[in-house]
Amino acid sequence: MEKHLINSIKHIAHSMFQKNYFGVFHGSISARTSIHSFIINKKETILDEVTEKSFIELNCSRSRDYRWNEASVDVNIHEGIYRALPNAKYISYTMPPYATAYSLYHKELIPRDYYGHEILKKITIFDPKTFQDWHKRASKEITNFFVNSNEHLLLIKGFGLISYDRDLTEMVKKVAILENSCRLLTIGAVL
Repeated sequence: MEKHLINSIKHIAHSMFQKNYFGVFHGSISARTSIHSFIINKKETILDEVTEKSFIELNCSRSRDYRWNEASVDVNIHEGIYRALPNAKYISYTMPPYATAYSLYHKELIPRDYYGHEILKKITIFDPKTFQDWHKRASKEITNFFVNSNEHLLLIKGFGLISYDRDLTEMVKKVAILENSCRLLTIGAVL
C-alpha cells in the first residue's frame, strides 16, 4: 500500500475520531487505489490509531475472497459507490452527533451559518424508513442516491453521513461544515 496514502488517511481519521465523527467501532474510511481496487479499514480498527495494518486492499473486479470478511461492515456501501462513480476517490461513513441528531426530526437541512450556506446550500435528509433490513438495502439505495444527484454528502436519518470526493481534505471539510451547521442550528434553537 502507498505509504503517503496511508499517512494522509491516518491523519484525517485521527482528526475525525477526535471530533467524535467516528466511534470506537463504527465508521469507515476508504481510498481508491486503482480503477478496480480500494483500501478500507478492517472491522476491528479503532480509527483513532490507524496504521498500515488497519487497512485491507480489495479488488472489485475479482470474486470475493476471505479478505472481504475482514473489511469494515460498510464495505458493500464503499464498493457500490466506487463501482458506480469513477470520480469517487475517497469515501467515509461517519456519525457526527449533531448532524445525526438533527436528521431524526427534520427532512432537510438548510444551514443558516455563513460557511454552511455558501458551501452546502441545502441537504436533503434521506429516510431509510425501517432499520430492520437497512443493512441489506443500504449499498444499493446510497449508490442510487449519489448516481442520481450531484451531491457528495448523504445525511441518513438516524444512521449518519456518507460522503465521497476526489480530494480527501475537501471531503472532510464538507463533513465538518455540515456538522458545525447542525450544531449551530441546535444551539440556536435552544436560545
